[in-house]
Amino acid sequence: MSDEATIRAALARLETVHDEAGLAAWHRDVLGRRGSLSEALRTLGSLPESERRQAGQRLNTLKAELEAAFAARQEAVRAELLDHRLAGEGVDVTLPGRRHPLGGLHPLTAMIREVTDIWAHLGFQTVEGPEVELAKYSFDMLNIPKDHPARDVWDTIHIESDAAEITLRPHTSPMQVRIMLQQQPPVRVVVPGRVYRYEAQDATHEWHFHQLEGLAVDRHITMADLRGTLAEFARQIFGAERKVRFRCDYFPFVEPGVDMSIDCPFCSGKGCRICKYSGWIEILGAGMVHPNVLRWVGYDPDVYSGWAFGMGFERLTMLKYGVNDIRAFFSNDLRFLGQFQRARL
Repeated sequence: MSDEATIRAALARLETVHDEAGLAAWHRDVLGRRGSLSEALRTLGSLPESERRQAGQRLNTLKAELEAAFAARQEAVRAELLDHRLAGEGVDVTLPGRRHPLGGLHPLTAMIREVTDIWAHLGFQTVEGPEVELAKYSFDMLNIPKDHPARDVWDTIHIESDAAEITLRPHTSPMQVRIMLQQQPPVRVVVPGRVYRYEAQDATHEWHFHQLEGLAVDRHITMADLRGTLAEFARQIFGAERKVRFRCDYFPFVEPGVDMSIDCPFCSGKGCRICKYSGWIEILGAGMVHPNVLRWVGYDPDVYSGWAFGMGFERLTMLKYGVNDIRAFFSNDLRFLGQFQRARL
């Protein structure tokens, strides 16, 4: 085959190449070390000297033309591949943009902030305490004797220790004791935090939940102060139209003790399934601080008096938003959690 026919055949083949693999194969077969052009250059040595010079010049010219054609085709193929990729990855600017999901506060976190903000406006400081607590603060200094059922291993989660009786705190009241040991009256604090109970889980009970306890100690504090303050708190959370009811109850660290209920916000006190047709829903327990507790922290009960209360954040949130299963708060189900985010937007 003549040189002219060789270059025409090689160029014709090059025009049919449309990918990187084809370019590599063409370069190997034509310009590579074992390609047809290299084979032709190696035959120059067998030519007579009078023909060798002219044949070498001709093959070098052919090589230059083929290399130039290869470079041009390589650039064209890469451009074609880029255009094809861009066509597949292109963005249709006429389509609406995709909204990025917005994060939000967990409903319990939002309720904790709302409640502590209300108590801040009522003059109470928010403090936090340890979740692993000495029984001295969890029970002894709260007038809970060693034979009280609350100290049983079937009610409180104990931590093994040879030095002292240690538990995961069953309530946030121990921090009230710590505060009173650190300062003299007046005292006005609320203590939010996670607490732990050794009990079976169901729609209304969890082995861990969030609680708020409050304490006010000063001269001349009475039950009327307790009632008025808690009634105002209930109306701040559940609406100004809410009615409150106090009934006698027993807690070891208060005397007298009461529970506070609100008229059912779902039926306005008429009676429904949620309030068990009573018209009332209990939301917290409270009472006047027991004189023994005041003595153990160094307060004179003849000079100072005070009241305390405790409530669960899960219960408040369930009542306010109509949640019927406490376990939903800890399921991490975004379908459930997203409802609260949309409600606050």
